[in-house]
Amino acid sequence: MDFGFTAEQEMLRDAARKFLASEYPVAVARAAMDSATAHDPARWRRLAALGWTAILVPEDHGGQSGSFLDMAVILEETGKALVPGPFVASAVLGTVAVRDAGTREQQERWLPALACGDAIITVAPGVAVSDAEALPVLTAHGDALHLDGHLPFVLDAHVADAIVVAARASTDATVRLVLVERAAAGVTVTPLQTVDMTRRLCTVALHGARCAPLGDAAIAARVRRRVLDHACAALALELVGVGQRALDMSVAYANERTQFGRPIGSFQAIKHKCVDIMVAVETARSLAYYAAWAVGEDADDAGSAAAMAKAYCGEMAKTVTSEAIQVHGGIGFTWEHDLHLYYRRALAADAAFGAAPAHRETIVRAIAG
Repeated sequence: MDFGFTAEQEMLRDAARKFLASEYPVAVARAAMDSATAHDPARWRRLAALGWTAILVPEDHGGQSGSFLDMAVILEETGKALVPGPFVASAVLGTVAVRDAGTREQQERWLPALACGDAIITVAPGVAVSDAEALPVLTAHGDALHLDGHLPFVLDAHVADAIVVAARASTDATVRLVLVERAAAGVTVTPLQTVDMTRRLCTVALHGARCAPLGDAAIAARVRRRVLDHACAALALELVGVGQRALDMSVAYANERTQFGRPIGSFQAIKHKCVDIMVAVETARSLAYYAAWAVGEDADDAGSAAAMAKAYCGEMAKTVTSEAIQVHGGIGFTWEHDLHLYYRRALAADAAFGAAPAHRETIVRAIAG
C-alpha cells in the first residue's frame, strides 16, 4: 500500500477545488435549501462534464474505470464545499450497485447514462440492512415482479430515475436486489423536511410497483455489503472535508477577531480548541483514507475499516463543527453564518446508513471473529 496519493490524484484534487470554488460557493447550498429539490440540473451537467460521475464506471461503458481513491479526493472536496444534490447517492452508491450486480442489459442501459450524468440512480438504505423483515416484499405475477412496502430515508429519491431496493421474496424470504423506476406505477416519493435540506431524504411507498431483478440472489449479499462499505467510506470522506472546513474557518476567525486589543487566537482557550479540532480532523482523515483504499481494493478488512471510519468521522464532524461555533462566539449561532450548515451536514451524514453505535457493533463482531 502506498501511503500517498499519486501526482494525478493530487492534480484531480486541485482541479476539484478550483471548480467547486467557482461553481459551488456556500451560497449555492443556501439556495438549495430553499429550492424544491436541492438539485440544479445545469450545475449537475457541468459537474458530470468533468468526468466525476464517470470515475467508478468501467471504460467499456463510457466511464473512467477509476479507483475509489480517485473518488476519495473528490468526496473530501465536495464535503468542504457542502455540495448539494445526489452526487454521493448516484455517482457512488447507485453506480456501484448497478456495476457490481446488474445484468449485461442493465449495465448497457444505465452505466453510460450514469457516467455522463444523464441518469441518476439512488439506493434505498435497506440495501445495507440485515433484517429481512424490514424489507419490502417481492411478489411474482407471471414473468413480472412487483414490490410492496415502505422505504424510509432514501437519499435524493425525488430526483432519481431509478432506485436500487433490497426486497424479500414472498415465497421463501430470499433477499434479492431489484431496480424500480421512479416513474413506475405504484411508486410514490415524498420528500421530507430534515436537518440538512441541501441533501434531501424521501420516503418511498411501493404498491405493486413493477421492478426488475438486479443480478441474481447469489450475489445480493455481497453487493449489499459492498454498497454499505462504499456508503460508509464516502460519507466519512465528506465528513473529513466538513471538519477541515470548520477548522479553516475557526483559525481564520481567531486570527481576525480581536478582544482586549489582541486576536482571540492568542488566548490559550481558543488555541486549545483549534488544536483539538485539528487533531480530530487529522485522525479522521487517516481512518477515511485507509477505508477508501480498503473498500476500493475489496480488502479482507474493508467492512471493519469502513465501519471505523464512519463511526469516528461522524462523531468527529458533529463535535468539530460544534466547537467551531463556540470559537466564533455569538456570530456562530446566527442563521446568517455558514457554520450551522456544516453542523447540519455533520448531523445528517452521521445518521445516514447507521450512526456510530451500529458501526461499533460491526467492529466488535470483526474483532471477535
